[in-house]
Amino acid sequence: QVQLVESGGGLVQAGGSLRLSCAFSGSIFSHYVVAWFRQALGKEREFVAAIRWSGSTYYEDSMKGRFIISRDNGKNTVYAQMNSLKSEDTAVYYCAARAGRGIITSPDYEYWGQGTQVTVSS
Repeated sequence: QVQLVESGGGLVQAGGSLRLSCAFSGSIFSHYVVAWFRQALGKEREFVAAIRWSGSTYYEDSMKGRFIISRDNGKNTVYAQMNSLKSEDTAVYYCAARAGRGIITSPDYEYWGQGTQVTVSS
């Protein structure tokens, strides 16, 4: 059974940075695409970015330039480096995984972590 555990969230001032981590276990990491989603209070869950085993990435347009997704295949971990944070980035951030190589932006991923809270103060 795939398990995903996020870490790295917290409180940061506007303009600051955070790096989130998503630790993957329970299956063969290379068989999965991993994505980051976020959900602000009262809003729908939205796609942020995704990465394949090969390292190829896809970003939501509004995230380009401030968010960088990466993966360390030796550590079975995916990261989200978030820079120049704004108050509107405040949300619970989730990592998700789906088998195969296809990146999708809808929340139709098979496995989800429990989420980590990111709060940006203005």
